[in-house]
Amino acid sequence: MKLPSAKKLPSGNWNVSVMIAGERISITAPTKKEAENQAAAIKSGAKAARKKTGLTVGEAIDQYVESKDAVLSPATIAGYKRIRANALQDIMDIDLDRLTPQIVQRSINMMARNKSPKTVRNAHGLLSATLAVYRPDIALRTTLPQKVRYEISIPSDDDIGAIMKACKDTENELPIMLALWLGLRMSEILGLKWEDVDGDVLHIRRAKVDEGVKTTKTYISKRDLDLPQYLQNLIAAAPHNGEYIVNLSRRALYCRFQTICKKAGVQHYRFHDLRHINASVMLALGIPNKYAEERMGHATDNMLKTVYQHTISSEQRATARKVNGYFESKLQINLQTD
Repeated sequence: MKLPSAKKLPSGNWNVSVMIAGERISITAPTKKEAENQAAAIKSGAKAARKKTGLTVGEAIDQYVESKDAVLSPATIAGYKRIRANALQDIMDIDLDRLTPQIVQRSINMMARNKSPKTVRNAHGLLSATLAVYRPDIALRTTLPQKVRYEISIPSDDDIGAIMKACKDTENELPIMLALWLGLRMSEILGLKWEDVDGDVLHIRRAKVDEGVKTTKTYISKRDLDLPQYLQNLIAAAPHNGEYIVNLSRRALYCRFQTICKKAGVQHYRFHDLRHINASVMLALGIPNKYAEERMGHATDNMLKTVYQHTISSEQRATARKVNGYFESKLQINLQTD
């Protein structure tokens, strides 16, 4: 069985065509050997010829995201949709059948010029997952920007007090205190309904994102939390305008929190940093990881160990004073005996 020799394309890839049952099949690969080997496998029947998808890259991503809508977390789906709308726009209208690793690399290079490594990697991750379903013949070997370690910003004791004071007796106090005191995610706060309040127990059952209401992030995220009297009073005093306790969008809540930070005279914090405070307080108080992860709604304690393993700065200073005091006393004893 003689096959035509592969020809090099302007893109740098190699292409070879074979006739199968009267239909011409085109094979493109990064190297001449790969193209000819794939052609030989298809011609011999060892490998089935790939059918054209008839989709653009953007359409394939849309279909992939839709297929995962009921099984992935609301935040993940919302993130995918943001990537679809804002990232890799130079390849979204390209026919998926014509996409090559070189095209993907060029698009990633362009994106990396003005986007963070994490954003670039997230976009490439979604594209890779989509290609695994609709173009499994593509083997991406994309060079991605190096990861940048994100340092979590844990507010100090003074900043926590200032934030609590600045939001007190305002309409922003309830969502801020729910995140600070109970460690709720923003989406969980926005998804709270009046029916979720059962005396001194708060049922966490759903998450609300801009795209709609979904189940919680993980199975264990569905949890029941004890409501302290202070939070019970805040909830009871909140306006009953509709079925949700907090009637704000994610953007509105974020902006209101930034206003509170300015009023408090503290540095810029993300709303999610309030959740970090809750985790850090539990660690500082010696709460076992198992109970902390259940309270935070984590499936495992991995996040507590790798991300939230921080203590409030005042506790760090107290520890430093104890260590310093020990060595200073030893030094004093040595000086006296010399």
